[in-house]
Amino acid sequence: MSTTVETPPGTTTDGPGAVRPTAFTRVRRAIGGNTTLVNIVGLLVAIVLLYAYLTFNAVGFFTAANQSGLLRDAALIGVAATGMTLVIIAGEIDVSTGPAVALSSVIVASGISQWGLPTIVAIIVTLVIGTAWGAVAGVLRAWFAVPSFIATLGLWSVLRGLAQFVTNALPVQIPDADPIMDFLNGDVLGIPTPAIVMILAFLVFGFIARKTSFGRSVFAVGGNAPAARLAGIDVRRVRVTLFAIMGFLGALSGVLLTARLGSGNSTAANGLEFDVIAAVVVGGTAMTGGRGSLIGTFLGVIFITLIGNGLVLLGVNSFLQNVVRGVIIVLAVLLNVTLSRRRGAREDD
Repeated sequence: MSTTVETPPGTTTDGPGAVRPTAFTRVRRAIGGNTTLVNIVGLLVAIVLLYAYLTFNAVGFFTAANQSGLLRDAALIGVAATGMTLVIIAGEIDVSTGPAVALSSVIVASGISQWGLPTIVAIIVTLVIGTAWGAVAGVLRAWFAVPSFIATLGLWSVLRGLAQFVTNALPVQIPDADPIMDFLNGDVLGIPTPAIVMILAFLVFGFIARKTSFGRSVFAVGGNAPAARLAGIDVRRVRVTLFAIMGFLGALSGVLLTARLGSGNSTAANGLEFDVIAAVVVGGTAMTGGRGSLIGTFLGVIFITLIGNGLVLLGVNSFLQNVVRGVIIVLAVLLNVTLSRRRGAREDD
C-alpha cells in the first residue's frame, strides 16, 4: 500500500519530503514583500501608458520642444521634491515650498538687477537665506515642539507676504544678457540644465539617504523618534538639518525659475507645494514616516509632470486640472496606506 503526498501549488519537490517554491513563486513573493519595488514597477507602467496615450491623443506632445519643456517643469518640482522626500521620511511635512521658491526668485533677481551684486554672489546669497529660513522652521519643530505643518504654514504666509511686499507684486526683471542665467536656462548636450541639476540632486541625496549615517538617522527618526533618541541619535539636529536642506533646495528651485522666466516673481510657483508633496507620496514615501525612496520620488515627479502637461495639451479646463491633481493625491495616499498595512500585517505574521 502506498501513499501520495500532494505538492502545494507553486512548489516543487526536491527529494523525499522536500518541498520548495518554484522560481516564479519566489520572485512573486519577493516582489510582493517589497512595497517600494511594487510602487516603482507600478509607476514605470503608468508612465509608459501615459506616454503612449498622450503621444496619440495630445497634439504636439511628442515634439522636441514639449519634451524639453516637460524636463524643465519636472526640474522645478523635482529639486524641491528631493528635500521633501527626506522631510516626509522623517515623519515631518513642509507646506511652504511655493512661497519659498517665489521669494528666492525675487531675492536673486533683486540682487542682480537692483543691488548690483555679481550673479554668482546673488545666487549664493539666495541659497544662504533660503537655508536660514528652512533652519528656522526646523528650530520651531525641534526645540519648541511646534508641529511641522503649523510651523511651515506660518512660514508660507510670511514668505509669500514678504515677496509681495518688497516687489509690490510686480516682476523684478534681470538683464537679458547674463551668461550664468543663460547657462542655467540653457542646454547641455541637448538636455536642459535644470533637468541636469535635478538629476544631480537626486543622486547626491539618494547617496546620502542610503549610504551615510545621517541618512540612516533620518529613517530611524521617521520610524520611531523616541527609540532613535534612546539609540543616541540627536533627533533635534536631524530635524533642523532636514528643514535647512529643504530651504536650500527651495531656494535653488527659485534660482532656476528666475533663469527660466527672466525675472523674479512674487506670485510664481503658486501651489507648487501640492505638486511636490503629490510627487513624493505617489513615489511611495509613507506619510507616517520611516519609509521612502528617492527613485520612487523621481518617477513620481515624472508622473505628476506628465499629468499636468497632458491635461493642458488635451484642453482640460484649468479648474478641473486641480480636481484631477487632488484625486491623484488622495488615491496615492490610499494606496500608500494599503501597502503599509499589508507590509505591517506580513511582518506581524
